[in-house]
Amino acid sequence: MHCKDLTNIKESNQASTKQRPIRILHVVGGMNRGGIETWLMHVLRHIDRDRFQMDFLVHTEQPCPYDDEARDLGSKIIPCLDPSKPWLYASNFKRILRECGPYDIVHSHVHHFSGYVMWLAKQAGIPVRIAHSHNDNSSAEANAGWLRRSYLTLTEWSISWCGTVGLGCSCNAVADLFGAAWKTDTRWQVLYYGVDLKPFYDRVDSSSIRAEFGIPLDAFVIGHIGRFELQKNHLFLLKIAAKIAKQELKMHLLLIGDGSLRSDIEQKVVEMGLSDRVTFTGNRSDIPRLMLNAVDVFLFPSLHEGLGLVLIEAQAAGLPCIFSDVVPKEADLVTPLLQRTSLSKSASIWAEAVMSATSRVSAISQRDALAVIENSDFNITASVKNLTEVYEANLSKR
Repeated sequence: MHCKDLTNIKESNQASTKQRPIRILHVVGGMNRGGIETWLMHVLRHIDRDRFQMDFLVHTEQPCPYDDEARDLGSKIIPCLDPSKPWLYASNFKRILRECGPYDIVHSHVHHFSGYVMWLAKQAGIPVRIAHSHNDNSSAEANAGWLRRSYLTLTEWSISWCGTVGLGCSCNAVADLFGAAWKTDTRWQVLYYGVDLKPFYDRVDSSSIRAEFGIPLDAFVIGHIGRFELQKNHLFLLKIAAKIAKQELKMHLLLIGDGSLRSDIEQKVVEMGLSDRVTFTGNRSDIPRLMLNAVDVFLFPSLHEGLGLVLIEAQAAGLPCIFSDVVPKEADLVTPLLQRTSLSKSASIWAEAVMSATSRVSAISQRDALAVIENSDFNITASVKNLTEVYEANLSKR
């Protein structure tokens, strides 16, 4: 074959690649309003959808809050069931790749289970296989039994063997999934979440928003956003609120989110005599609006976090933040608003920190706090740019 013919074939292949977008299959549990899924939706809204096609493989057939919007933006929501039955899951996964592909990238967000996803994607010949760590479970896994430890070891080995890229939302999150020596392997890197900051410029009348929830205009409102799961430490949060309620008669706790432990926490609120001081909102699509206009202090006593996207959002809203010292320090952006507190401290110490937090608000205006986030890597524009560079750079190698 002549060189001219080879050149024509090469140019034809390049033209073919340019004609279709890079196709990415994201693997998530479901498109719920959690930190991972919220970030992915921020990405989907801001990415160049002519160049990048994002679909979502989910482990549920139940409708999830972000499903409809994702479809409206051109993405598929593809159920792949039975993750607890590896043989059935493998069959479903391979069928999806055949019927919905071809995909250039499989980007998995299901922590250690990503090891199995990476193995299946490699078998299927997917050129770029990304395992993404969104949490630091090291403390929670420290006392795991032998069966769990065997699972963790096997999946970490599979990620290392079959993954072509490893991302984490913080250094702690990267180390948790890819090992303490992750910096010695160029495949592993930190990729910060990005927040869509546009809604944080829109203030409205606080009285109307508080009235929606029956909260007095002059109430001292402590806000928390998070899934009702053990990680978010709601029981300790209620103990803190109970201490504050004894000192501040106008205290009100606003709990935003949903999860498997919500009914337990609701019952605990009744038992503690706090029913008229606590509001459960369920999942909400207007988090910036509530932070800006209904909350005075943000309280975040998590047992562990990969980063804590809502903490970035709380800083963009200009809220004083009292949070546990296990949260990665990369989240410390607007320092005048922040106070780290040890989980070993009593609920009384935490209550004192919350009560004194409002004195720090005058140290920086909300607009100035927002500007700090705008000029950081946590701006959605920077986050999308960094992510697409990872996609393109790794595809070009293969």
